[in-house]
This record gives sequence, structure tokens and C-alpha cells, in this order.
Amino acid sequence: MSLQATQFTEAAGVDAAASAEGFLKTAEPRPHAIRRRAILAAHPQVKTLIGHDPLTFFITLGVVGMQIAIAAALGALGLGYWWAALLVAFCVGAFANHAMFVVIHDACHNAIFAKPMWNKWVGILADLPNAVPTAMGFRYYHIKHHSHLGDYDFDADLPSHWEAKIFGRTALGKAVWMFFFAPFQLARLGRLRGTVPMWGRWTFINAACVIAFDLAVLLLLGPNALLYLFASFWFSIGGLHPLGARWIQEHFTSDPSQETFDYYGPLNKVALNIGYHNEHHDFPDVPWRRLPELKRMAPEFYDGLKFHRSWTGLLLKFVFDPSYTLYTRVDRSAANRPSSPPAAARAGR
Repeated sequence: MSLQATQFTEAAGVDAAASAEGFLKTAEPRPHAIRRRAILAAHPQVKTLIGHDPLTFFITLGVVGMQIAIAAALGALGLGYWWAALLVAFCVGAFANHAMFVVIHDACHNAIFAKPMWNKWVGILADLPNAVPTAMGFRYYHIKHHSHLGDYDFDADLPSHWEAKIFGRTALGKAVWMFFFAPFQLARLGRLRGTVPMWGRWTFINAACVIAFDLAVLLLLGPNALLYLFASFWFSIGGLHPLGARWIQEHFTSDPSQETFDYYGPLNKVALNIGYHNEHHDFPDVPWRRLPELKRMAPEFYDGLKFHRSWTGLLLKFVFDPSYTLYTRVDRSAANRPSSPPAAARAGR
């Protein structure tokens, strides 16, 4: 492991023993802002990667059009071919909708166009094949995930204690949790501190657009078409689909000294480089197409970090390996409380 990579993993200061009773506790600050500053100091040219990528909009148009065409073909077959809708959704539609979810993700960071409003509209466009409005709610809570990574009270990406206790320790429980990942994630919002600002003008615009699209699909293309789109959404973020392992890959950790993991496998080609997760957290203002270049520009900061090569293998490992539970996540709530200064500060580092 390189010196730089070692610096940003060993500094995590995680209490591994805590996983038996709860999350892996740490009082250290988030490593990504620290690594960002170090990379910019060592490689100032990385700044050239920061910006916008309008090509993402045209990719979105193509994928949404493709999903409508597939839905129309399946709708023409009739609801008697529901099994074909599910099969095609698992094999094709999930990958298309997952790519659109990555577009929604980049739109959250205003990495497509310069104006935030234009990014919101691209996010809503990418949300249409999901059959469920997600873009604007995700926009708010994902930004909180970056600013409060691993803080139980603010990070919706961290499983709730009841999830971990009921589903998180057995193979069957973890399989059920993975299949119903979408509603489990939605249920976490009630535990987060503060008000819920997602219920604003853009949330209602998002909902109106998706519902109107759903009604048009149902009336013009038939129920089997809508079933295909909903199944594509379901499998794209969970549903015991290999793509669902992306949520395990990102912050579930088999090494308590490293809380964010990358995926460097072939599915990044159709998943719009979402596997470059350390790179993304370090530089959320770098569009998805430039993340591999970021890694190439600063290899000493990334080459020594542990990563995953297979989402399918990780999914199986997560479900059947008892060392993986829903508690194998870092909780840095203490680092964000004024009464608990980071361990590095206490040590005078």
C-alpha cells in the first residue's frame, strides 16, 4: 500500500470491536475532504477535471428513449407476458434504470450543466423510467450523505438500528433486506434530524412529471409496459440483483480502517463509473466520465486502497458470509458532536 493510501486509511481510528453491538465507531473526521486537499496540493492539474459534462444529457435522452421502446414492445404483448417483462427488466432494464439513477446522482452535484435548474430537469427526465418519483428527494438526502458521511442522525445511507437487528445478521434476513432495499431506504428518512425539506416545489414537479408519465405509459402502451418499467426500477437498486451490491460496495467495510470502497469491474461501462466511489467522494464536482482520469492523475492516493472486482461476488459474500452484517458500517456521529473532538485533535496531530 502506498504511503498516501496508508495515511488515509490508518487515520480512520475505527473501533472494530464495536461491530458486535453496533456500528464501527470512530471520532475521526471524514477522510475525503482531507484527501481532496492533499491531491490538489500534489496534483494541481486535477482542477481541470472539475466542471460539467453536457453529454450526460444526450445519453439520458437515448436511454429514456430506449426504455420507452422496450416498454412499448412488451406492452404490445399484453399482461399475459408479465414474466417476459420481469425477465427483460432483470437482464436489460435494470442496467438502463441504474444508469439513469447515476445521471440523477450527477445532477444532484450540478455536474451536467452550469445552472442548478437545468440539472434538476435532467434529473427529472432520468427519473421518468423509474415509475416512482425519486430524483428530487434523493438530491437533498444525497448531499447530506456527503456532508455527514456516517453520521447516524443525518446520513440516510446508514441502515437504521431496527434494520440491522431484525435483518442484518442472517443470510435470509440480508437477502430479504437486499430484495426490499428501496422501501427500507425510504423508511430511514423518519429518523433523520431536522425538518424534511424535500417537500418543496421541485419535489411536487418531480412527482407530477413521473405520475403523468406513468399514466401515459399505462393508457398508451398497456399495463405490461408499466410493469416492465417498475420492475426495472426495482431491480436497479436492489431486488437481489447484482447491481444492488453497489450499495454494499460503497461503504460496507470488511476492513475497519477503510470505510469507502471502489468497484473496478466491467459493469462500470454501463453503470457510468459509479464504482469510482472514493474518487467521487473526494471530488463530487468531477463528472462521472472523468473519474477514471482522476484516478490516473493521482495514482499514489488510490492504487493502494482496497477495492472490489465483482458486484455479483460481493452480493453473494454479503448474504452468506456471517462476517458481513448491516452493522459493518462506520458511524462517525461522535466526530460531528462538539463535545467529542476528533481523536487526531486530542492527540495533537
